[in-house]
Amino acid sequence: MTNDTATTTGLDARLEAHRVELTGYCYRMLGSSFEAEDAVQDTMVRAWRSFEKFEGRSSLRSWLYRIATNVCLDMLTAGNKRARPMDLTESTPLARAALSPRPDHTWLEPVPDSRVLPAVEDPAEAAVAKESVRLAFMAALQQLPPRQRAVLLLREVLAWRASEVAELLETSVASVNSALQRARATLAERRQPGADASVSDPLDEEQQKLLERYVAAFEGYDMAALTALLHEDAIMTMPPFDLWLTGSADITGFMTTLGASCADSRLLPLQANGLPGFAHYKPDPEAGGFTPWAVQVLEISDGRITGFHCFLDTGRWFPLFGLPLHLEAEADQVEQGA
Repeated sequence: MTNDTATTTGLDARLEAHRVELTGYCYRMLGSSFEAEDAVQDTMVRAWRSFEKFEGRSSLRSWLYRIATNVCLDMLTAGNKRARPMDLTESTPLARAALSPRPDHTWLEPVPDSRVLPAVEDPAEAAVAKESVRLAFMAALQQLPPRQRAVLLLREVLAWRASEVAELLETSVASVNSALQRARATLAERRQPGADASVSDPLDEEQQKLLERYVAAFEGYDMAALTALLHEDAIMTMPPFDLWLTGSADITGFMTTLGASCADSRLLPLQANGLPGFAHYKPDPEAGGFTPWAVQVLEISDGRITGFHCFLDTGRWFPLFGLPLHLEAEADQVEQGA
């Protein structure tokens, strides 16, 4: 191996070591898992091409965050601001429920924990990281102007000093402190549905049992059992449709009418946005077995499910989460294993 090859390989490894945390940062900035990956790839390419100009006046990590921030700010100049259904419309009573899709770029996107949450030893640091990718916090971030968003994330999520943020953004400490104060005030004024979600890390015994009961109720399509698990003000969303429902009666009513084809479904557990979730497969009447239908992300508070968010674009989400695009029926699986 030549010295140049060894240097290139070493630099690639050093850059890759920061990929997960940078993806998490760009995801929080942009609200899109796919745009975040594009932003990080752009960051890596820019860093690789200009590494000779990197004089080591800051750490490699700080330099990469500077590049990533500039990439994200450039991407946000178009003013795109991602949302959840409840940010755009009023809750719809079941009697008037209609499935009206909006373009992909409208929606706040889910993300696998593994893509945005690097392994850290400090439990408090891990908890902050998880809380900062939850759907309610992500929706709140979208209310902030891009530079305020960057300041809030760098100061409060990544725990950078004001002087470090000022250097990264090429501004003054006073400007950083002012932006942080305005960002905090905006978040306090616009408290998002789901902000009270409280999930232990790892899940405590009560939460584990709640999820087990949820799987049994959903797979059995037992609406009475599901009602007992839902908070009375629970919210159900289904991007790319802008419809959202409030309350267990409308949610279960929808599932037995417009959503009746989801009876006899199967759920596989996953972790998304620092929250418990499931890959939802519904019966495939043509091919047999089960076909992808949604990535579900659940919000939990005080022993009940308060948010039930179903992301239906399975062609995008199931590959992102590394999920199979077909499940065999259990009888087939038994025969194949015999």
